[in-house]
Parts: sequence; structure tokens; C-alpha cells
Amino acid sequence: MTTPRTDLHDLADEGKRVRTRTDAASLVCAYLCFLVLVPARLVIGGLPLDIRPSLLLGLGLGLCWLCAQMVDNLGMAKGRNPARTAIFCFAASQVATYGYATWKYLPADELKSADLSFVTILGLLVVGLLVCDGIRTIDRLDKVLQFVVVACAVMAAIGLFQFFTGFDLTKYMVVPGLREVGSGEAVLERSIFRRPSGTAGHPIEFGVVCAFAVPFAAHYAFRAQALGVKTRKWWVMLLVLATGATVSLSRSAILGLLVAMIFLLPTWPAKRALQTVVAAAGFLVVLRFFVPGLVGTLVSLFSNISNDPSIQGRTDDYATTSQTIAENLWLGKGFGTYLPSRYGPLDNQYLGTIVENGLIGLAALIALFLAGMWAAGAARRSTTDPHLRDLAQTMLACTAMLGVSSVTYDTFAFKIASGLMFILIGAAGALQRILRAHRRSFSAPTMRISAKALAAWASQGMASARAHARHPR
Repeated sequence: MTTPRTDLHDLADEGKRVRTRTDAASLVCAYLCFLVLVPARLVIGGLPLDIRPSLLLGLGLGLCWLCAQMVDNLGMAKGRNPARTAIFCFAASQVATYGYATWKYLPADELKSADLSFVTILGLLVVGLLVCDGIRTIDRLDKVLQFVVVACAVMAAIGLFQFFTGFDLTKYMVVPGLREVGSGEAVLERSIFRRPSGTAGHPIEFGVVCAFAVPFAAHYAFRAQALGVKTRKWWVMLLVLATGATVSLSRSAILGLLVAMIFLLPTWPAKRALQTVVAAAGFLVVLRFFVPGLVGTLVSLFSNISNDPSIQGRTDDYATTSQTIAENLWLGKGFGTYLPSRYGPLDNQYLGTIVENGLIGLAALIALFLAGMWAAGAARRSTTDPHLRDLAQTMLACTAMLGVSSVTYDTFAFKIASGLMFILIGAAGALQRILRAHRRSFSAPTMRISAKALAAWASQGMASARAHARHPR
């Protein structure tokens, strides 16, 4: 049996605008606006916890997912899905850790942080569930991923304005009902350069988010080129995002881009891969000409890593975690209770997960990344359409990017990056389910039913012929 080819034009019409009712994709796009475009330092005023507007909306979307799962007429997908299972396992580990941590005594500041962290991670993972189960077609999934690219490109443009002018636009992005937390400084410095944050909470998060969106921008640019539609907007957004990832001066962002290239280039046609490598080299040359010293600073981030004071400070902090890990090996100290102000920062999500969630939480986190990669790989294998195969491979590459980058920064300390991570894993599960359902519609049982119908029609025709022979006109 050969795998049927999925016609992209049947699944997503790039040239037509179709009015549809509000669905999960529309709700997720609204959530992305609050997640990416509202400055990270703004939280809802009048609440004892520092809750961002995106978190409140995410919890509301989780309630929508739960209610829709209780009925059969709202289009919410059911049945087994590796991405959903991994999200549930991760949620279970968080519930176990929270119960274990709050069962014993915690200082007031650690207890407050544990409460906020638990609510935050719950609001993030339920959005992943809504994406996984609520998006039912390729065109709606495309809309969400395209909106991710647009929102991240807007954030990158704000960051580039900060980098070149030193002027922080986010200070004037005031929303009624919200208050500021933290220092409010969106532009830091490294070497002789400014490090922009855009609307993110830190330049590291800004760089990782820009790098995350680069492969998707490239995918939609190449797709539009293949379909013969307008490509300029995608190439412009790709350039803005790549520049944003570069000027962030973040090891995590550069490492993420390299990981994405490793996963994508071997699967691309040779001509496209060669063009990409040449374009990347040309981009660095132009950047070196217009921003002298920037490329050299990026190279030094890796060449002088052993002498970098920030790296030495991190390794010193790692040595202090051994006793905490030994005392709470399986379920950890409590998610959010290892306060940087008291114990020092942990710029390694895997180490932070061992400290705060134990070995069980670490296994759940690794399983989360692996499930997203497996779902994307399974989706790629289930279709012969080159565009959908490239979309699945892009999801796989971005999941691997986030998994590897988590070694160099604490993912869950940054709400935009972690929110996009759960959306990506949910999207991988949705893509696998959609393509699997499409494949089943053309599977062998369907062909057998058609054969039976054909045999019935043939026998009916023969009976009519015999009756006509017995009673000619």
C-alpha cells in the first residue's frame, strides 16, 4: 500500500480568506498577542501574585479545553496522542512536586513563589493541550504558526530599535489595569554593545524566541515561493528575526540556530541547503560591515568560554546544589522554591529541574521534548507532500533547539519562551493526528468497502441484463 499524497492546495489555500467561526486556533492567536507582545514586566494589578495577562487567558483556554472534552459535538479531538500523554505526565510530576513541597514547611517567600510557579506552569501546559486537541485542520494549524512568526517578528523589530537607538519603546506600552514588576530595564550591555530584550524579560529570552521563529519563517518563505505567491513579507520577517537573534548576544540563541540547521539542512533539497549556507555567510559579512565588532563578540562568546566570568559564576552556583539534590532526590525541593536571590541563579533548566522537581520531574521534562520530536517525525513519515514534510521537520528541529538550548538557560524562568515551547509540542501532536486521520481516510478498509460496493453494482447490473433478456421490449 502506498501512502497517499496530501495535496497542499486542498488543505490550505494561501490565496483565499475564508470566514470561519471562532475556534481553538483563533483563541490561541489571541493568547499569543498577550504572551509575546505585552511586555513581560507587566502583571495584573490588585492581585497578591505577579500574574501576567497571558497566564489568566491561558487558564481560561484550559477551562475551554476541559469543558469541550466532556462533550462530543465541539470538535475537540480524543484518543491517544503522544504529545498529550507527555504533557499529562509532566503535569502529574508538577502536581506531585507541589504536594510534596507544600506538605512540609516552606519559608513565606518560597511558598509564594511555589504557588505562582504552579499556577504559571498549569496555565502554560493547558494551552499546549488546547493546541493539540482543538486544531483540527492543516490550514488552522498554519494560521497559528504563521501568527507565531508575525508576533515574534514584531518583538524582534522592537528589540532592534532598542539595539540601534538605545530607546526603550516598551516603557510607553502601558496597559490600563497592569502594573510593573522587576527592574524595568529592557536594554542591558555586553562588551561595547547594547543587549535588547524587546518585550521579553531578558536578552537571553529575546534571542531564544527570535531564533525559535527563524525556521518557521524560512519554511513559510520557501513554501510561498514554491506556490508562486507573495514572498516578500516572509523574507523580511526572516531577516528581522535572524538579526534579532544575533544582536541579542546570547549563546543560547546562537546554539539554537546551529541545532536547527543541523536538523534541517540534510532534509532540504541540495540547492536550497546551499543557498541557505551562502545566505547565512553573506548575512554575517553584511552584519560585520554595518555593526563592526559584533561578529567578533559572538565568536568570543564560544572561543573564550573558559575565561568568561558569567560561566565561572554559573559553575560556582552549580556546586551549591548537590546537598539540595541529595535531600530531595525524587520530587525535588519544589518548583519555584530555589530562589535566585537566596541561592543564586541556575542557568541550566535540566539542573534546575533536578533541584526543584527531582529525577521524576527531569524524566518528565525530557519525555516532553522527545514526545514532541517523535510526533513531528511521525507526521513527516505519514505524508509525501514536500511542504507538509518540511513543516513537520521544522517542528522537530525547533523542539530539538529548545531542548538543547535549555542546557544554557533556565527555560521556565522565561514565560514567553516556555509558552512557545508548549504551543510547539501541542502543534506537533496536532499535525500528527491530522495527517494520521487523512491517511486513514485512504487506507485499505476504505478500499475494501469500495470493492464491495463495486461488486454489488456489478451484480445488480447483471441481474438487470438477465431480466431484460427474459422480457425484451
